[in-house]
Amino acid sequence: MNRITRQMPTGELTLKVDEARFPLNWLIGFAARANAKRGFLFLSKVLGKHWPVTPRAMDMIHADLAGQIPPSLPGPVVFIAMAETAIGLGQGVFEAYLREHPERQALFLHSSRYRVGDVPFFEFEESHSHAPRQFLQLSERAAALFAQARSLVLVDDEASTGNTFVNLAAVCRARNPNIERIHLAVITNFMGEPANAGLTPRFGVPTTVGATLSGHYRFAPGAAAAPAAAPAQRFEADAERGASAAFGRIGVERALAAPQALAARLGKDIGEGESVLVLGTGEFMHPAFLLARELEALGKRVLVQSTTRSPILSWGAVGHIVSCPDNYGEGIANYLYNVAPGQYRHVFICHETPPGEALNQLAGQLDGRLFHFQSETQIEEISVRRP
Repeated sequence: MNRITRQMPTGELTLKVDEARFPLNWLIGFAARANAKRGFLFLSKVLGKHWPVTPRAMDMIHADLAGQIPPSLPGPVVFIAMAETAIGLGQGVFEAYLREHPERQALFLHSSRYRVGDVPFFEFEESHSHAPRQFLQLSERAAALFAQARSLVLVDDEASTGNTFVNLAAVCRARNPNIERIHLAVITNFMGEPANAGLTPRFGVPTTVGATLSGHYRFAPGAAAAPAAAPAQRFEADAERGASAAFGRIGVERALAAPQALAARLGKDIGEGESVLVLGTGEFMHPAFLLARELEALGKRVLVQSTTRSPILSWGAVGHIVSCPDNYGEGIANYLYNVAPGQYRHVFICHETPPGEALNQLAGQLDGRLFHFQSETQIEEISVRRP
């Protein structure tokens, strides 16, 4: 068992690792959060959110977590990924599962902090988050499959208390009381052995967990605890935020098509050894990963990451911080971590929201190019206005 202690600006974190399927330092770093509810962060280096990562490494994590899903889960199986951090992770695990089990009927959807038109929804709370309201929205077809589901696979980057999973499972089982099994898929499981052993009575149905790293931690807030961050959610029920229905937000039963034609076109202009960053925006993560993976398959030196609304302090595993506008229009501060302007020769910014000043500013900060994904096959490059 490895024991690690970190003195942070916000307190002292002690971590004990019980099992790791990959090297600890390859999987995570440590960061301090500007969040009075939780002043620390296990910063994933393989998630593609707060740390730039190769598509190959992300694929390894997706395959590893998919491989830990019990083959005995009764179908149909519904995969749900948690916004915003684990959306790309969940869709990657879902697609890896489909590759291994092409005969299984499965549905993927991700929670969102935005509404999609008048699509029916239900809601749950992520209590420790600075943006706690989460929505699940189902198309008519997805709702029909959800009603037939017998198993849930709930995906997040981390489990610490398990409370959010319990909240989500409860609303899902209220909607479909015939769910028989639940599996939790996480990169890091810090619930601890007693909590892991007690999952089934807590969830009310047989429940398992798969993780790349398991252990437990203790955090003692310091005298100078995490500062209160600005609100990270200003939900307005009737506001149109540009959140697309095309990529999994209201349910999808298959792997998304990779943007091969776009990758081939972009690849022609990338010189030997030139660095490339493919950047997702907020909740729009998985298509950016697919583009990066296609470029990597062409032999390009590419990393993938996403902007985030999560406020993190400059300490530990967080170096450079770029503050950027909110392209979803809530007026919420967004950030890009561990990327400095000028660091990459090519920056391709992928977004689902219509073009606007926020995206133009982000592209200007990074000297990047904008690509508006209107569907899997309809992708438009947006001209960037340079100052």
